[in-house]
Amino acid sequence: MASRKFFVGGNWKCNGTGEDVKKIVTVLNEAEVPTEDVVEVVVSPPFVFLQQVKGLLRLDFAVAAQNCWVRKGGAFTGEISAEMLVNLQVPWVILGHSERRALLGESSDFVADKVAYALTQGLKVIACIGETLEQREAGTTMDVVAAQTKAISEKISDWTNVVLAYEPVWAIGTGKVATPAQAQEVHDGLRKWLHSNVSPAVAESTRIIYGGSVNGANCKELAAQADVDGFLVGGASLKV
Repeated sequence: MASRKFFVGGNWKCNGTGEDVKKIVTVLNEAEVPTEDVVEVVVSPPFVFLQQVKGLLRLDFAVAAQNCWVRKGGAFTGEISAEMLVNLQVPWVILGHSERRALLGESSDFVADKVAYALTQGLKVIACIGETLEQREAGTTMDVVAAQTKAISEKISDWTNVVLAYEPVWAIGTGKVATPAQAQEVHDGLRKWLHSNVSPAVAESTRIIYGGSVNGANCKELAAQADVDGFLVGGASLKV
């Protein structure tokens, strides 16, 4: 198998003060972490703290924005463009997080357009997909995540700078975690989907990470699954 470098992302969501940022970054800077060739670490603070975090954070960790606009900047009050992130030398962006899909009505097509545009500007993308509790209970999990992935695959041709983040919506911030077997089943299904619908090479090399109430207690067992290539950690990334 292609060696997929393990990926750990911390999504701070809409949290924090300047003081909190300093505390968290200090802890990260002092943390003992395997070298960059073994694990890639990315932290995603709110826009207003991106430069502060970037200025303080150790050089082997990268920063990500939590969103960006779908096309070139302009008369889009309140939005942040991919070009601005590139200008600030922010290498990564999270797109299509379920909170934005649900609360801000971002459709799979809109998310796919965002992913495609961000990639054209040279950003690397953490593209989020995942099913709701109703969808899981109805047995349509694979259909849902495949459709979300298909929307992206129809707009992009190069997957080199894409990390796919599977986040079951019912597990985000609820304390309910997909069991390692449930996570592996979906990750394996997604890899098979990429193999059949994009290419075997993309399926082999694309990192598929898990998000949804990941913490220090459950991460080892999740990480041991063959197709879980890392994590997107939410709430636990804020706990010092």
